Amino acid sequence: MKLQGEKGEGIMGHILRMKPVFKEMIWGGTKLKDIYGYDIPSDHTGECWAISAHKNGDCAIADGEYKGQTLSWLFENHRELFGNIEGDQFPLLVKIIDAKNDLSVQVHPDDAYAKEHEDSLGKTECWFVLQADEGTKMVMGHHAKTKDEFVKAIENDDYDNLLNSFKIKAGDFFYIPSGTLHAICSGSLIYEAQQSSDITYRVYDYHRKDADGNERQLHVQQSIDVTNVPANVDQNKEFPQTALENGTKTRYVDSEFFKVDRYELTGKNVIKNDEPFMMVSITEGTGTLEGNEVKKGDHFVICSDEEEVTFDGTMEVLSLIHI
Repeated sequence: MKLQGEKGEGIMGHILRMKPVFKEMIWGGTKLKDIYGYDIPSDHTGECWAISAHKNGDCAIADGEYKGQTLSWLFENHRELFGNIEGDQFPLLVKIIDAKNDLSVQVHPDDAYAKEHEDSLGKTECWFVLQADEGTKMVMGHHAKTKDEFVKAIENDDYDNLLNSFKIKAGDFFYIPSGTLHAICSGSLIYEAQQSSDITYRVYDYHRKDADGNERQLHVQQSIDVTNVPANVDQNKEFPQTALENGTKTRYVDSEFFKVDRYELTGKNVIKNDEPFMMVSITEGTGTLEGNEVKKGDHFVICSDEEEVTFDGTMEVLSLIHI
């Protein structure tokens, strides 16, 4: 049975249009409104939770038979739409991050540590750089060779020498396994695909203060516990490309948690959906999906009973795929 949408109202069938959730952050800005046209809550909006069933940002279905229901509710009550995968929560999450200022230097735990200490999934993630100001940097990894070196640098507030930072540009892709010290820096607009977890351990936040004059909470001991030492900062820079009927597909990662593909489309293309489900984000352009108009900033879940979908138009599409 297909989802039934009203004529002219969004997407028909088991293709779920998401209503994003927005998060105000001390480091956020206005690019989510300026670039995507979102109705953001303030001029320091840092995160768009574009496809999420997490309790801290549970997206509603925007239209169709299940309009107004949350993604978590649909996953709980209609698991058949998601390939009947196992697990007690929806496993993945997509964000768009606007870093007007630097994010904290942070790290995420793996599944085992997160389960024991936080009753949560761990967080392995990846980033695709949608936009970057000239000279924008990123922090990933560190230079400590031993845990003692790592702890000493933290105790001495010696982050200039500890952190591994480098310049980034639009189109760059980075895979960030749990245990990787990292920070998105000022001037970045990032597509983030991740495990569905909101566990972040901040180790350093530049001693900045909020409107009340308070520094944000740090999690130094947890950060020491979970950070990989020495760091593995090697990144794959060669990504396989596949020619499509009208465009190309680039496979950025195929990990134990998810796959990420980027489609650069220049016309009509039929894309197979042979995994439990796909989480699709239109990051540039306009066109149609199964004959319904879509545009930059739209996000969808393509359910398991949609064996293939037809895109038509000039678009860039990022697809997060559950394995």
